[in-house]
Amino acid sequence: MQNNFLDTPIEYLKGVGPQRSDLLKKELNIFTFNDLITFYPFRYVDRTKFYKVKEITVDLPYVQLRGKITDVEIVGKNKGKRLIAHFNDETGTIELVWFQGIKWITEKFKPNTEFIVFGKPTLFNNKFNIAHPEIEEVSDENTRLAAALQPVYNTTEKLKSRGLESKGILRLQKALIPLIKNKIPETLSSQIINGLKLISREEALKNIHLPENPELLKKAELRLKFEELFFIQLRLLKAKQIRQKTYSGFVFSTVGNYFNEFYNKHLPFQLTNAQKRVIKEIRNDMGSGKQMNRLLQGDVGSGKTLVALMTILIALDNGYQACLMAPTEILSNQHFNTLSRLLKDMDIQVALLTGSTKTSERKQIHQGLQNGEIKILVGTHALLEDEVQFNNLGMVVIDEQHRFGVAQRARMWKKTSSPSPTLPKSENMSGASLPHILVMTATPIPRTLAMTLYGDLDTSVIDEMPPGRKQITTVHNFDSKRLRVFAFMKEQIKAGRQIYVVYPLIEESEKLDLKNLMDGYESIVREFPLPQYRVSIVHGQMKSGDKDWEMQRFVKGETQIMVATTVIEVGVDVPNATVMMIENAERFGLSQLHQLRGRVGRGDNQSFCILMSSYKLSADAKTRIDTMVRTNDGFEIAEVDLRLRGPGDITGTQQSGIADLHIADLVKDAQLLQLARDTASKILADDATLEKAENLAIALQLANFNKNRPNWSRIS
Repeated sequence: MQNNFLDTPIEYLKGVGPQRSDLLKKELNIFTFNDLITFYPFRYVDRTKFYKVKEITVDLPYVQLRGKITDVEIVGKNKGKRLIAHFNDETGTIELVWFQGIKWITEKFKPNTEFIVFGKPTLFNNKFNIAHPEIEEVSDENTRLAAALQPVYNTTEKLKSRGLESKGILRLQKALIPLIKNKIPETLSSQIINGLKLISREEALKNIHLPENPELLKKAELRLKFEELFFIQLRLLKAKQIRQKTYSGFVFSTVGNYFNEFYNKHLPFQLTNAQKRVIKEIRNDMGSGKQMNRLLQGDVGSGKTLVALMTILIALDNGYQACLMAPTEILSNQHFNTLSRLLKDMDIQVALLTGSTKTSERKQIHQGLQNGEIKILVGTHALLEDEVQFNNLGMVVIDEQHRFGVAQRARMWKKTSSPSPTLPKSENMSGASLPHILVMTATPIPRTLAMTLYGDLDTSVIDEMPPGRKQITTVHNFDSKRLRVFAFMKEQIKAGRQIYVVYPLIEESEKLDLKNLMDGYESIVREFPLPQYRVSIVHGQMKSGDKDWEMQRFVKGETQIMVATTVIEVGVDVPNATVMMIENAERFGLSQLHQLRGRVGRGDNQSFCILMSSYKLSADAKTRIDTMVRTNDGFEIAEVDLRLRGPGDITGTQQSGIADLHIADLVKDAQLLQLARDTASKILADDATLEKAENLAIALQLANFNKNRPNWSRIS
């Protein structure tokens, strides 16, 4: 009966009805009593203090007054018409002004009646007034509600038109809260509640909407935030536990000729200690008999691709094939060229499959995969096509994984029909052995975000740059310094270096951006004329062949300057390029600026990143630019980016679980997130199946969670 109550359709709540219920469903996804009671306020207005008229100052955002209206007058005509009420208490008088709803306010006015007024004071002609204040007649109920922390809810214009502004939603909560008494099931065990000194769920839900006092509001927030984070972490850890029990991984017991020959004869530079540590972690996974699902994080240029290749060689040593999937053709080509160059002296066939691969080449690739001649396949989403079947796929590397959906990644498992040759059936619990998965990202992920997005993956971090890498010097210049910047660029070109000049490209204003790009290109050509200088141009509206031709000219050193949009954000590796000039830097996000900066600094020479902007900078834009100038540390940059943008914008809409956070905040609640994960780990360690009596409420809530939420972060 308890769950049935919370499942009651929202139209059955007093004050809703069919029309409002349709709007609540469409606008706020509120379908049931449970949806409404877990639709939390995003802030609170402190109505606990009453001011006197003489205490009002320009610094106060809101004031609450108690007094009487002495007289009312209507001034002006037509559109300039307004109602002015003179409101006073024993200390003075203030004007209340309404431009709309004049008839309603006039009817509400009663002489010699005490009112509570709430609103924002403004100073006009040396007199304070409050435009469109909230006004209620003094009564015991109104006085009690006024002297409280008043919740403020998100709403929409359509809802406001039906009387469901923030106060309207509060009225619905007031209608629902008396009904929930003894009908809110507990979701946590008594051990957790008592151990962490949490209030009950019912008390928390009451006080999050109608807090009795600031102390109880804090306790309600703590309880509901912990619960939300706890079940996200429990679900991720449970998924990892199930996967490890259900699916075996091919056992790579051998480190053989391929790995040893490459390590001893063809390694381009000495591995860093961080790379060695990560390779050891991966080797342990691949020899365990469990399917590896590991996230490899590393900043731009930290050597992730080399680690991935050495991992792939272990798969080859054990008789398996491997693939590397990237989100774009540019990046796939880059990986193919890198692997081909590193393996050029070894007898290993590497193939490339993208949307541009010709039909005749595709047939050869399909045949080579199925007969085992092709050992490594690099490609884009084209690898997911049904016709692409391997003879014995044992290792899948996915680069920039956030560009791929869960279903797409899971399809890679079905690309091999080979049974596990190394596990007896008793160990292979489901009879299915799966390829190992290594997920790579060059976008550093803040710890709290990684714990929530990839909480069911093991994580490795390459936190050390290869030897000899010089720190990139980053400077910020306003447009007025452009001639000085051009002079510096000419010095670099004279020294034999190459330069990127990048313009923003934002889909909503593609035409405007293209115009800016072309204008910029023309000004660069004027400043750097032929035959002394040669300039390439690359943007997303060019044909693929033209784009590749221009890029190759730059790669070969035939042009000294590449004017481009963010298509060069990933995938272009030109060690001779030492300057990255970013136009309109204020229009880029932090992670994008950091990715672009990573295009230079790949050779032995000192590199530079020049951020150009107008003088008009928002506070956030200034923070982004100052952060870029201050640090090259991708993880520090990611933390600032998370603080500025929030998790949803960083991860994209496909990671919908982050957007499902109703009350917790990954930036502010980092410690609580760690506590929630530690608590979930301890419970699963003690009761893996959640069958103990004290954990039945947790098991029931987890089942509801799994039923109602999409699978938003699992690789498996």
